[in-house]
Amino acid sequence: MSTGTRLAGLLLLTTSLTLPSVLHAQEAPQEQEAQSEDLGEEDSPDESLQQADISVPGGGIIVTGRRNRDPARNSGQVLSVLSEADIARTGEGDIAGALARVSGLSLVGNGRVFVRGLGDRYSLALLNGLPLPSPEPLSRVVPLDIFPTSVIASSLVQKTYSANFPGEFGGGVINLTTKAIPSEDFLTISISGSGDTETTFQNGLTYFGSDWDGFGFDNGNRDFPTALQGLIASGTRVNDAPIAVQRQLAGQVMPLNLVTLQKNDVLPANFSGSITGGGSFEIGDGNYLGIIATAGITNSWRNRNVTSQQFGDAEAGQILFDSQNFITDNKVLVNGLIGLGLDIGEHTIRWTNLYIRDTLKTARLATGTDAFTDVARPFDFQTQQTGWFERQLMDSQLVAEFNFDKFEIDLRGGYARTDREAPYNAIVPYIRTNIPNDPFGDKFVVDVGALIGGTERIQVGFEDLREELWFGGADVTFEVSDTLSLTAGYAYSDTTRRSISFIIRPLLGSTADLTPALRALGLRKPGDIINGAVLAEFPDGRPFFNVTVSDPTPFPVFDAALTVHAGYGLARYRPTDRLSIEAGVRYEDGLQVAAPDLRFGGGNIATPTRIANDYFLPSATVTWEAMDDLQLRLSASQTIARPQFRELVEQTYFDPESNRRFRGNPFLQDSELINLEARAEYYMGGPNRVSLAGFFKKIDNPIENFLITAPGIIETSYANAPEAELYGAELDLAYGIDLSDWGGLFETKQFLILANYTYTQSSISVGATDLAPIPGATGQVASQLFDDGAPLVGQSDHVANVSFGIEDLDKVQQFTVMFNYASERVTLRGGALPDVVENPGLTVDLVARSQVKLGGVPLELSFEARNILGRDNFEFQEVNGNRAELNTFDVGTTFAIGLKAEF
Repeated sequence: MSTGTRLAGLLLLTTSLTLPSVLHAQEAPQEQEAQSEDLGEEDSPDESLQQADISVPGGGIIVTGRRNRDPARNSGQVLSVLSEADIARTGEGDIAGALARVSGLSLVGNGRVFVRGLGDRYSLALLNGLPLPSPEPLSRVVPLDIFPTSVIASSLVQKTYSANFPGEFGGGVINLTTKAIPSEDFLTISISGSGDTETTFQNGLTYFGSDWDGFGFDNGNRDFPTALQGLIASGTRVNDAPIAVQRQLAGQVMPLNLVTLQKNDVLPANFSGSITGGGSFEIGDGNYLGIIATAGITNSWRNRNVTSQQFGDAEAGQILFDSQNFITDNKVLVNGLIGLGLDIGEHTIRWTNLYIRDTLKTARLATGTDAFTDVARPFDFQTQQTGWFERQLMDSQLVAEFNFDKFEIDLRGGYARTDREAPYNAIVPYIRTNIPNDPFGDKFVVDVGALIGGTERIQVGFEDLREELWFGGADVTFEVSDTLSLTAGYAYSDTTRRSISFIIRPLLGSTADLTPALRALGLRKPGDIINGAVLAEFPDGRPFFNVTVSDPTPFPVFDAALTVHAGYGLARYRPTDRLSIEAGVRYEDGLQVAAPDLRFGGGNIATPTRIANDYFLPSATVTWEAMDDLQLRLSASQTIARPQFRELVEQTYFDPESNRRFRGNPFLQDSELINLEARAEYYMGGPNRVSLAGFFKKIDNPIENFLITAPGIIETSYANAPEAELYGAELDLAYGIDLSDWGGLFETKQFLILANYTYTQSSISVGATDLAPIPGATGQVASQLFDDGAPLVGQSDHVANVSFGIEDLDKVQQFTVMFNYASERVTLRGGALPDVVENPGLTVDLVARSQVKLGGVPLELSFEARNILGRDNFEFQEVNGNRAELNTFDVGTTFAIGLKAEF
């Protein structure tokens, strides 16, 4: 094959990997056809990888001169690629679930993906090579479970750092590429239904809310109370508001339809539906304009009966708080995407617009005993909670890739906005004191004035978070020769966040002789408690109680911002046909600030954050093809991890997934990482491959979360540990067995085995004089928060995924059984108490798909069974054989059926 022919084919190949859908097969040049013939059967890559649509800054996916199209093999970096076919193979409805099948990745909580046991702060999420803000204040990256697989064309996971990516790179980068322009017109409609054994057709809890709740929207019932809106607009703290305004606000925070629990006798099945369509049009000679659009909705229900306990004396196994919290969550996900693409010769312009709205409606009833006040005479409680958590993402991106033979220009920019609102999050505790001779001792009454020390009072939370992100970048790649290319680029991002969090606590004043009447008031329904107090009067017209409100939050309004300027250079050099070197350096200058709005401070002392640092971040990867099918890699890099906004802001947020609260620490500093990796990759032809890697990371100032306890309350905060190290090994295997010799039904089938295993060890280093500043204790000794030698939070020693499947090579027909295992991992540092540990264990899933035709229309039928063995959720503290459950509940087996039609 001539050099010119090879370069022409590779040029088309590179274009197809960035936007393959605009390449029309009927017009492929003869050179490309010849190249395809020359590849031969042994070198032919997995078909799904040939079709992967990948868009990243710097164009650093394909190494010039390689014959095989597999991007994981040809890249100058260590990466994994999930094509659209791979994602479909997992059967997952969202991209987070699909990524959990990638070697070294584990899924924690609601869509947070951990890479090699490192927390989400060490994982970077991009969309089409561009950053995304997070609508979830508890996560630096967008929780990936809000991305349905129907809008994702591919997912790239790069585990070694290269300078074209942002410097906040610890465990890896996850780049999602949205679906682009189709090569032919199409329309796809899909529907599915599902249910699980713990929820579907079972009893549950709910509250009315509004008529639009089933669609994930509110009809205005949950707008902030007018009295609170006025205080926010004027910059007035709730505690400083006039008494008349406080009484007005007290009468607005507990409307019956938003705070009163109701029983739902039969919970419905889950459902989802989506429609996706697109087409392309030739404009001019060989130029194409394409459009793709998708819209979908998912409505799902989940019951959890959570056991939550707290130690009094862990060594003695003394449990002073014991609760069963029955939770019914109704989650609605609405998404839409519109993409326009223009292909002019070798130049491509793509405009992507994405909308995602994820809403959680939760109803909770906790019952149990609390002995923190009096061990000899614990009191009983019933606490009800109603909440509404909505997060919304709007993102618009413009990407232009210009190819001028010897050099390429890549321009990217856009705007994104996320909103998170949690209005009328109401907590109403009822207490039975069991005190003898007390007329109300055998009745549950509401705690409206701290009647029992250490318990929560009535409170209604109002949260509103808005984050806006402007971003842009440009880079130029110049092909100096057939063996050397140089890239230089600049990237800019500016993120601003305003976070509002008010906690309204009604206060009912009373004289001593009115105490019995005050407590009797608690026997009413939640929505009647405060409103009834306002209306209750003596015969002479005097009110029973003077109703006011307070907000215990020192600073309910915070502003935060992060501005980053970066410049980078990257060289890709191939001195021989078997050796390639990719090396670069990135200079990054960042300014991160977080400060409260002092108008709402009420004289409280503020601790603002200002982190101004600049870094030179080098990276290099050497790839040596020791044999035709054996490839060795060595890589080294230096990267950083900045604190998340949530980790800096001294506000308290409730996370409905983990059932605990989070509070920030303004004294946090950047973490700095050194990353080393060695890897061997052996390719056996077709989909068959095996790789073995070893990795090491050294982290200065890693950010770890730790436990803050109060009676009945579990709260999380953050601090910098002095230093940590992490090392491990990773094994990845894919092997296909041709079943054509079996004949008959198996003539076009293959048996596919996919397996990966990651072993990881980590340890924190803590010296006697090391400090870990926290609010209220800037001289905090680090050893009081962290144990020397303890593993990093979120790190499992063992993570393994194995799948066995039979697939048809000519049509959609698949039967796959998947095994996923993760060993115990610390989720929360315990300080003086034991660490909080999660035990994910083994889960087994089954996915089956088959294509049939009905009236000439191709239909795809699917069946899924998840968590077949019924693995439950375990999160606990344990010492000397004594165990306290913090977030433990039964998890059902889920069954789903789906139907997809293509026109």
